[in-house]
Amino acid sequence: NSHKSDLDLMGNDVKLAVQNGDTIETEFIKIPMVDLPLGATEDRVCGTIDIEKALTEGVKAFEPGLLAKANRGLLYVDEVNLLDDHLVDILLDSAASGWNTVEREGISIRHPARFVLVGSGNPEEGELRPQLLDRFGMHAEIRTVKDPILRVKVVEERTSFDQTPMVWIENYEAQQQELRDKIVTAQQLLPSVELEYDLRVKISEVCSRLDVDGLRGDIVTNRAAKAYASYNGRDKVTVDDIAKIITLCLRHRLRKDPLESIDSGDKVSKVFKEIF
Repeated sequence: NSHKSDLDLMGNDVKLAVQNGDTIETEFIKIPMVDLPLGATEDRVCGTIDIEKALTEGVKAFEPGLLAKANRGLLYVDEVNLLDDHLVDILLDSAASGWNTVEREGISIRHPARFVLVGSGNPEEGELRPQLLDRFGMHAEIRTVKDPILRVKVVEERTSFDQTPMVWIENYEAQQQELRDKIVTAQQLLPSVELEYDLRVKISEVCSRLDVDGLRGDIVTNRAAKAYASYNGRDKVTVDDIAKIITLCLRHRLRKDPLESIDSGDKVSKVFKEIF
């Protein structure tokens, strides 16, 4: 799963072939979505020696793991707060460097592992390590729907999908395609989206006032505001765009105070309104 022109997103074999001027076959693939199970072993995540090749052909070969498959795609972890510490360390290392290094039985392999990390979990079952929480660009709180009419609608849709999944998918195909087209258009517009200097200063002022550690909060808020403006077909970021995304970007970066009565999301909104 290597990029055809970006050397930082190529495996070693492909990079050597490109540098030697060899012709390389390319094909379009869907963006990979890889599920990381809670019980996965380190070998399954990082990759390991291909035992079959070693026994049949007598050669040392590398069998890629989930990180290699997730390169240039999405890595999804359900119940991410219950993930074993040694797997969390591997994810942190790959997320920080964009590369995965495997040292096994005389083989040293290094391959790109740049992925968007998506996780879900119930905070009541256990807290997420602060280092890993910081790696998530945005944090959304999902609450159960309270409106009875909407709850009935959700139950009906779920029942319909269980009984005739293909019919259900066909019913929503037009809407799905419309969403795909909107995202593709937004990706093309994104490089030309502008965020004015005054707004950038105010974003950093919010982060400073909230005592957010490091600069990742500033960087993610800038990126998210541009992406949201681009998704809505505009080439200039407005205050409304920032208002929509800033709580998602900063809520999980605030220092936890056990005696604090106000919700961290409300705290972000309050400081945002004071500054903007």
